[in-house]
Amino acid sequence: MKEEEAKHNKLTKEEERVIVSKGTEQSFTGLFNDNWKRGTYVCKRCGAKLYYSESKFEAGCEWPSFDDEMLGAVRRTSDPDGVRTEISCVNCGAHLGHVFTGEGFTQKNVRHCVNSISMEFIPDERQELPSWTEENIKRALDKLCSWNRHVNL
Repeated sequence: MKEEEAKHNKLTKEEERVIVSKGTEQSFTGLFNDNWKRGTYVCKRCGAKLYYSESKFEAGCEWPSFDDEMLGAVRRTSDPDGVRTEISCVNCGAHLGHVFTGEGFTQKNVRHCVNSISMEFIPDERQELPSWTEENIKRALDKLCSWNRHVNL
């Protein structure tokens, strides 16, 4: 085993088929296709951060879609057929999927179509945003007024 490979996470045969051999997981089977929780998607092979959940959107393309990667996290390479552009982890070279432009799904006009099997998800500790009910608004205003009175004393 090469020293470089020793630093990578152990993969199942199916993960290796997709991540190392540049395969594609079966459509609509991915663990993260319908994941809308807040958090960070990281490379399954090396753990490098790839995408924030805020960049994920529904494209109806059968795999998770993102319109932005973390700065410097994803490499783009033309497929041998010249038709598609492969995306891979800059850190370890793991195959993630393909990127498409000009489809108009989001304002960024980019769609990273990513195999769920190529990623892990790290949930954000602050999963749920507060519910802005009348009671919660009143509580927040009371805290603000209390703080304001304290500062202005």
